[in-house]
Amino acid sequence: MQLLHAPSWPHLSFQTSDRNSKGGLLSLEKCLQSSTANCSFQPQKLERSIWVSHKRNFFSFCATKATSVEAGSSAASSGTAEGDVLKALSQIIDPDFGTDIVTCGFVKDLLIDEASGEVSFRLELTTPACPIKDMFEQQANEVVARLPWVKKVTVTMSAQPAKPIFAGDLPAGLQRISNIVAVSSCKGGVGKSTVAVNLAYTLAGMGARVGVFDADVYGPSLPTMVSPENRLLEMNPEKRTIIPTDYLGVKLVSFGFAGQGRAIMRGPMVSGVIDQLLTTSEWGELDYLVIDMPPGTGDIQLTLCQVVPLTAAVIVTTPQKLAFIDVAKGVRMFSKLKVPCVAVVENMSHFDADGKRYYPFGRGSGSQVVQQFGIPHLFDLPIRPTLSASGDSGTPEVVADPQGEVAQTFQNLGVCVVQQCAKIRQQVSTAVTYDKSIKAIRVKVPDSEEEFLLHPATVRRNDRSAQSVDEWTGEQKLQYGDIPEDIEPEEIRPMGNYAVSITWPDGFSQVILNLLLSFFCIG
Repeated sequence: MQLLHAPSWPHLSFQTSDRNSKGGLLSLEKCLQSSTANCSFQPQKLERSIWVSHKRNFFSFCATKATSVEAGSSAASSGTAEGDVLKALSQIIDPDFGTDIVTCGFVKDLLIDEASGEVSFRLELTTPACPIKDMFEQQANEVVARLPWVKKVTVTMSAQPAKPIFAGDLPAGLQRISNIVAVSSCKGGVGKSTVAVNLAYTLAGMGARVGVFDADVYGPSLPTMVSPENRLLEMNPEKRTIIPTDYLGVKLVSFGFAGQGRAIMRGPMVSGVIDQLLTTSEWGELDYLVIDMPPGTGDIQLTLCQVVPLTAAVIVTTPQKLAFIDVAKGVRMFSKLKVPCVAVVENMSHFDADGKRYYPFGRGSGSQVVQQFGIPHLFDLPIRPTLSASGDSGTPEVVADPQGEVAQTFQNLGVCVVQQCAKIRQQVSTAVTYDKSIKAIRVKVPDSEEEFLLHPATVRRNDRSAQSVDEWTGEQKLQYGDIPEDIEPEEIRPMGNYAVSITWPDGFSQVILNLLLSFFCIG
């Protein structure tokens, strides 16, 4: 992902908040009058070296396929009481990862009193919004209680959200956000904001810490769809950061809360305002930040995708063919930017009357997106007067009627987003790792159980960046003998969803596509 230098733009004058210096806060008008050169965050251009060595160069160094990761732990086979408990817990399989909870590392603080037959432990999940946490708790109680010597089982549940990918390269405001989900349609009027807001409050209802960023400066919808007590964004005078407003526990940032209403400005200025609102806001620790994307595939959308490491995208459409044409452009944009589209929501799909179901706008746009682009999940939202009315009243439908049909659809969508984000992060974090015991880089093939071993020196020698190859002549500057045979990477960390950055002892940082590594290995 490349973060580009943003051009200078004049800031707008925001209306003054009534709460200024009295509460230690300043209004945006006072704090955002300088150019972006004075902002706490400036996008930096990151050199991106893509390794594109010929297939044979790498294929010849691919070792024998590595053995699969061992399930469980060594203690599970030791025959001790601890081993018995872990062996019992290893029967519980996480359906998202396809691995038992012991191997996933969920079991923490295991305490055993053999004399009294008491066992206690904690299951630490990756998100507080895990839709099957109650099932895990019940199964853990049952499998351990079956052990003949166990008389009492105490299970506590907790969550330790995954750390943001390459957080150190992000602006301060985004460094503690675990997952960033874009809700997009690339066409106005299809209900994208309705889906974004109700999805956010669904995730919050599942126990997650959630924020919503309204990226539509020309026509912000968030101020209409929610009713926070404080309807003006303010700034911390010391940190010069924006303090999000709050409604029912969800953090909110929108240009509509800046006191200006809708913007009348050119594209570069809009991109700058969005950049500031998003990256200088004090989001704090969030499990999910839902971004309500503006329509289109222009500068604003590309700026967001460059500045923000999007975890996944949800596509919103309507049944009409015209909507499909525009939505298809958005799906292709995300595909080029390596952002997985995990679900399609077909809004206004039907309504029921007189015991029959009617499709006033036709059928098939949503399923066509799913079939043509391979997006795995489709959700239909019916035409409901209450859904529209709740958006206008400032109370999301899932809050106004949490047991209704619409809320159930959003509950299913929320479960899908949680599960898919967990899968994506699991694939990213384990796709490329270094095994010190055998001094080899492990590469897992996407959507497969296959795994290969690569020699570190080979990976380093095949770098094709400007530091290793002359860009004009193609002459190889990095020679074979320049790299010692026993070189080992100091760090391997994910960059986005499809690449890793490998840091070597000489200080060189090599960026490699995960899929490319796998492709060369499997031939």
